Amino acid sequence: MDRIDKILVAQNFGSRKEVHKLIKSKAVTVDGECVTKVDMKVDTAVNVITVAGQVVEFKEHLYIMMNKPQGYVCATEDKVSKTVLELLPPNLQRKGLFPAGRLDKDTEGLLIITDDGDFAHRMLAPKKHVSKRYYVETDKEITEDTIKAFEKGIIFRDGTKCLPAKLEILENNRGIVEICEGKFHQIKKMFNVCRLNVTFLKRISIGNLNLDSNLTIGQCRELTKIEKNAIFLVK
Repeated sequence: MDRIDKILVAQNFGSRKEVHKLIKSKAVTVDGECVTKVDMKVDTAVNVITVAGQVVEFKEHLYIMMNKPQGYVCATEDKVSKTVLELLPPNLQRKGLFPAGRLDKDTEGLLIITDDGDFAHRMLAPKKHVSKRYYVETDKEITEDTIKAFEKGIIFRDGTKCLPAKLEILENNRGIVEICEGKFHQIKKMFNVCRLNVTFLKRISIGNLNLDSNLTIGQCRELTKIEKNAIFLVK
């Protein structure tokens, strides 16, 4: 049970003040009865809520797939740069949303935005072993020695050791990297240890969830239940 005004704010029907106006204008009903009190308690699992005649589909959490462009930071707010939340269309804007994991400002690709902290932790914690795959381009040829170094576990110059990672060479200076952790600038630093500079980086999958090829740069959409579960499927 929760307050009707709190429920409608959470479902993106406006600020609390705007929701109160909707209720006062008799635009909100519960089980066909007009709501007159903003603090009316409602059970979203049982009661049917409508706003202006349309049934409210209650979603406890949102799970959004974005094809992140370069030039945006993975943060809820930033005083200098544009954030990925600014790319969300009005129908997907909601209080409490945050990027689940970070992509560097100049990195593109698959990003999950949600308001479910437990889900994000499960997806990002190294102990959960959810792999992340990236397409990478470097300034010089990727060699078998680089593959072996990644398999062994790269050690940064400050002594930080990365977990073993997979590296597949596609052609000369192009490859696919698979890691199950997300240290700051990790992939760039890993290649840098091997005396290679990353010139382009794009995340293409998380677990068994691939970036939707129909999403152009900067676009986003809600995940389906199947896609959400695919993140945690063991390959």
